[in-house]
Amino acid sequence: MPQGVFYVESMPASAEREADFHDWYQNTHLPEMAALPGVVSARRFAPTNGKGPFVTLYELEADDLDAIIAHVREAAAGFTMSDAVDMTVNPRMRVLRLIGEHGPSDAQA
Repeated sequence: MPQGVFYVESMPASAEREADFHDWYQNTHLPEMAALPGVVSARRFAPTNGKGPFVTLYELEADDLDAIIAHVREAAAGFTMSDAVDMTVNPRMRVLRLIGEHGPSDAQA
């Protein structure tokens, strides 16, 4: 089955709301997203220098990755949103399909 990721950049509404942003993302939004068909896991990342957006990678498995994203967009109307998320700028989002991988077990002996 094809694999890919849904890449999302987002920011808290303000520095003062960052803790609320992380709490909502981890305890509300990720479970809502992970419950959708085709979304198999999610990982969040923070910038190492503390500046810039936070990134979430949702790992996807389905025959049609774009159909998963269409379903996410439809389901988004029912998601629990938080005013701790900066909605003044649309989050940057991309769907990427897996084209190769390499890990420790793939190394030449």
